[in-house]
Amino acid sequence: MTDNGTLAFIGGGNMSASLIGGLLEAGWDPSSIAVGELDEARRSHLAERFGVHVTGDNAEAVKGAATVVLAVKPQAMEMVASELGRIIRDAHPLVISVAAGVRLDQLRHWLGVAAPLVRVMPNTPALVGAGVSALYAGDDVDGPGRAEAERILRAAGQVVWVPKEAHMDTVTAVSGSGPAYFFVILEALEEAAVAEGLDRDTARTLAIQTAKGAAVLAESGDDAPATLRTKVTSPGGTTAQGMAALERGGVRPALADAVAAAARRSRELGN
Repeated sequence: MTDNGTLAFIGGGNMSASLIGGLLEAGWDPSSIAVGELDEARRSHLAERFGVHVTGDNAEAVKGAATVVLAVKPQAMEMVASELGRIIRDAHPLVISVAAGVRLDQLRHWLGVAAPLVRVMPNTPALVGAGVSALYAGDDVDGPGRAEAERILRAAGQVVWVPKEAHMDTVTAVSGSGPAYFFVILEALEEAAVAEGLDRDTARTLAIQTAKGAAVLAESGDDAPATLRTKVTSPGGTTAQGMAALERGGVRPALADAVAAAARRSRELGN
């Protein structure tokens, strides 16, 4: 349960729902969480599923909150921030933004007030509690504020901090867009297995579980990915032949190009 007053979410979409679900599992009191959401059906769903306070009035949701999570689409952020600026100026809560591409200087300008701001870049696996969120805090966020932001985002997975806001573009390119890169690999492995004679269900299961197992292995020890790759690649064996084909196909430069292109687009959208 939070001991810092009400936590308010502005926007009741999937990311908010995943965070709320994780927080409740961690022991937070649903009565300490409020959600501002314009869609009536979504409000009913959140109230029924989580037992939190829901309202169609964002100002009502934020009133009395010690922490405000802005979880609306980037194109709606200016309107929402302008609407809440006066309340945030008076109450001075910690403000956490999960809107992709919205820089802190933009958010501060729209709020019209100097508030403690934290910018977050989550990724879609957060929807199943397996995400990773990168956080960047402005200079006006103190130690307790950073700890509170981390505590909230850990409800959806792991958390890392970056020292510069400019790094968020790289984060977006690696972990934000990254799930799509792995989905392409899963898709390609499935299709290749089917081409070699396996039925599609078996091929998909093998691809998914192999990717999952590789990730767990990489996470469970201290070995770098390169070391793990070497351990499973016997000279002259099947894996060595497969790896040679990947290298000839340019898998490394292709991934490097993907990250560079996504980071460049993230910078363009932020500007």
